[in-house]
Order: sequence, then C-alpha cells, then structure tokens
Amino acid sequence: MVIRRATAADAAELTALVRTSGAYRGGYAAMVETYEVTADYIARHEVFVAEGEGGDSAAVLGFYALLLGPPAELDLMFVADAAQGLGVGRRLATHMKTRARAAGLTGVRVVSHPPSEGFYRSVGARRTGTVPATGSITWDRPELVFALG
Repeated sequence: MVIRRATAADAAELTALVRTSGAYRGGYAAMVETYEVTADYIARHEVFVAEGEGGDSAAVLGFYALLLGPPAELDLMFVADAAQGLGVGRRLATHMKTRARAAGLTGVRVVSHPPSEGFYRSVGARRTGTVPATGSITWDRPELVFALG
C-alpha cells in the first residue's frame, strides 16, 4: 500500500468512495448521497489517498482529509468496503497524525459517524463530547480528539 497526496484527478473516485460506502447505508445515507469531494477541496486541504501497488491501475483503498484549521479537524476518512479489515484505516490514521504533528498541531478534532467511534478510539482518539443532531443529520455524533503532544 502507498499513501500519496490526492490530486484533482482523484476527485471523482473519492466522491464515489464516499457515496457508496457501506457504512452509510440505511438511515445514514442522507449524509453522503450528494456529497462531493471537489478538486478545489483537494487543493485547499491535506487530502491523502491510500492505494494498492500497481501504478496506473492501482486501486484506491481509502483516503482522509485533514483541515489544518483552526481548529484542526479530521474532516473525512473513508476506507473502501472491499478494503475493510486490511489495516488501511490504521495506516491512514497513523499518516494523518504524522502530517498533523509536522504542521505543528497538538490535537485534531473528529466528529465521528456513530458506528466509527470504536475505530477512532482504537487508533488513539479519546471522546470529548457529543455534537447534537442538526439539519439533515438526524442523529447525535461522537466528538473525539487525537492528542498529539
């Protein structure tokens, strides 16, 4: 697996990964059904892609987006359904923490999809509160932080 900086050319594939994520089926689907990862978003933020080895035919396994803030926030982290359980999320989380430290950050906030809280806790985040439901998001979301001190 290789982790590289995303480019504008990745926008459509990252959008498809978000919209087809099995983690957002059912009641959570409204959150991602029209979501778009744009070329502008990729240019403005720290977006990194994990892909399998294979050059031009490499499959996107997952990605994350780090907003340097303030406040610093892990805005997106998705792993392709077919790559679940292969350690991709852990590698992305480790990479994100390294990038955040290099940027001089001491912490990174995460407002988590409720089923993903356990994953974030397993890679070092601690729960700090709850973000109440608002707008089209009709469920409360765990708020966590990666302390990088």
